[in-house]
Amino acid sequence: MSVQDKKPNQGLVEDAVKYFKKEGFKVKGQAVAIEGDSGVLRQFDLVVQRGRDEQVVWIRDWNRTIGVNVIIGLDTASADVKMPNPIMIGEKFSDHAKSYSNRRKIMLLTKQKLTTSFR
Repeated sequence: MSVQDKKPNQGLVEDAVKYFKKEGFKVKGQAVAIEGDSGVLRQFDLVVQRGRDEQVVWIRDWNRTIGVNVIIGLDTASADVKMPNPIMIGEKFSDHAKSYSNRRKIMLLTKQKLTTSFR
């Protein structure tokens, strides 16, 4: 099992679900596998919906900075399943990851932002 395949901490998933519900999203599924146009089965931690738009979420519960390659992987996976504007939750993000995400309309959420939104 690679680091990327590791399941996120259940408490963090619960915090993410609470955050999305508070922000007006419907949580459509947890630990979802969707077959993309490429024929590859893509794994997502959550699928959320606001209005008509469904978005996929990856949660990376790592104690390190998330780099641009991980964000590109999420972007590729979300495009493959035809769900644009994915969301990534992690501890912190590199500057390259942030600028790529801004260009590609990928929402980055830190674990700190999730927990402070409940106060």
